[in-house]
Amino acid sequence: MDFDVVIVGAGPSGLSAACRLMQQANDAGRELSVCVVEKGSEVGAHILSGAVFEPRALTELFPDWAERGAPLNTPVLRDELYLLKDAGKAQKLPNAVVPKSMHNTGPGGDGPATKNYVISAGNLCRWLAEQAEGLGVEIFPGFAAQQPIIDEEGIVRGIITGDMGVAADGSETANYMPGMELRAKYTLFCEGARGHIGKQLIEHFGLDADRDPQHYAIGFKELWDVPAAQHEPGLVLHGSGWPLDDKNHGGDSHGGWFLYHGDDQQVMLGLIVDLAYRNPYLSPFDEFQRMKHHPLLARHLTGGKRVAYGARAITKGGANCLPRMTMPGALLLGCDAGTLNFAKIKGIHTAMKSGLVAAETVFATLAAGDEGGKELTDFTSAWESSWAWRELEASRSFGPAIHKFGTVGGGAFNFVDQLLGGKLPTQHDTTPDHRLQTAAESSPIDYPKPDGKLSFDKPSSVFLSNTNHDENQPCHLRLSDPDIPIEKNLPTYAEPAQRYCPVGVYEVVEEAGEPRFRINFQNCIHCKTCDIKDPSQNITWVAPEGGGGPNYPNM
Repeated sequence: MDFDVVIVGAGPSGLSAACRLMQQANDAGRELSVCVVEKGSEVGAHILSGAVFEPRALTELFPDWAERGAPLNTPVLRDELYLLKDAGKAQKLPNAVVPKSMHNTGPGGDGPATKNYVISAGNLCRWLAEQAEGLGVEIFPGFAAQQPIIDEEGIVRGIITGDMGVAADGSETANYMPGMELRAKYTLFCEGARGHIGKQLIEHFGLDADRDPQHYAIGFKELWDVPAAQHEPGLVLHGSGWPLDDKNHGGDSHGGWFLYHGDDQQVMLGLIVDLAYRNPYLSPFDEFQRMKHHPLLARHLTGGKRVAYGARAITKGGANCLPRMTMPGALLLGCDAGTLNFAKIKGIHTAMKSGLVAAETVFATLAAGDEGGKELTDFTSAWESSWAWRELEASRSFGPAIHKFGTVGGGAFNFVDQLLGGKLPTQHDTTPDHRLQTAAESSPIDYPKPDGKLSFDKPSSVFLSNTNHDENQPCHLRLSDPDIPIEKNLPTYAEPAQRYCPVGVYEVVEEAGEPRFRINFQNCIHCKTCDIKDPSQNITWVAPEGGGGPNYPNM
């Protein structure tokens, strides 16, 4: 099938690009064919974010978004930032010492004063998809883009979707349907953090040359229904410190937590764990579960019921790590490239802006009579003139400073850097996230057992993610060398895949008196952490059959 533009991924950047492309085409009275492919069973099924949302890009796209019924129902009314000192103590930071990027009730970016909103990113994408279809965009959920089409001249010409109905042994079942070539004049890759095609394109075209290595975190999120008496819509809490700064397990782990009171008596709770941690015994999932017992957080949850769970990698390297986003015939956008502003803990607005800039660049090129295949260098100049790029550039040292100076020291550096308008020396972190200490150099961590009230185990958590994969299909978690987990990772690192995976996909089991590495791919929630954190870089995540994976409600 041939289109003018094919967009991979129905997330904020992809749907924003689709809408803006068709707005321009309709305004100009031009025919334009735009297709969005989405691997989730429906738009929003794989979308997971905190989320406090800055609506600046949305207002550019749809100035009348409120009249159109956009799901922005809960403005931020109160904003608090805490440092957890230990398992029982917390220190609230005065607003005067909170970096301006962490304020959610004042100016947004470098623009005018704005309200930020507590939202469901999945529901925002569902709404954007409705707008896109109303404008004439074709959206195909349940179809996973498997690989790019790159011709003999090195030009991206579209994508190939994955075959359906392939059995675990590679044979064709009665439901077999071959993948399709979706060809386009231009292809926009908007797969989210650590997109599997984006990863291929970055390597193939050398898009990360002269950049710092990309850095990631894993973000956890739970939804809780809470009693009306303890629900305060619009309350936003952020914090850092314990448990991740606990010296008992290395003290080199960093991250932060969030707790948002949304609408419908729901609280959104999460922990972001920097994947630069070094102790192979650290379990991000268990850090999240024990964190909820801190009195500051527990009082918001006690008496409530956990109703949803999920986890997703976050591309957090910022401006220092952002790859070149152009290649012949294609653009790499949003979190697929790494446009998240980690200083704000926000990426939806910048991802959307990258989609808007891309759409305007592509439409102008096509309207001038171009037949496709160019490297859209005009995109780079337009992107680097945008407010989104200025945000990233201003916070370029945020993550590296925390890696280098720790939570408190890095926070102080960033506070001063923002006061001075980004004039302190730029910090860099050139150490890849997958590096670990050996097990011999590290201390095992004794995590408390879950109580089933505030903290829970992995099986009950993955159940709440509504994850499903047909068991009779090839495993989508590919090992370059199947011997490495037992022969190298187990003796050297105590096989950390057992702990960094948030849903228990990886196990070391004993069979006939020998250890064996087991992959329970049916549990996979597509977080991509294994693709990032495996110390031997032996695991490659590829798209499973379309429609598989989590089905997140209201996340």
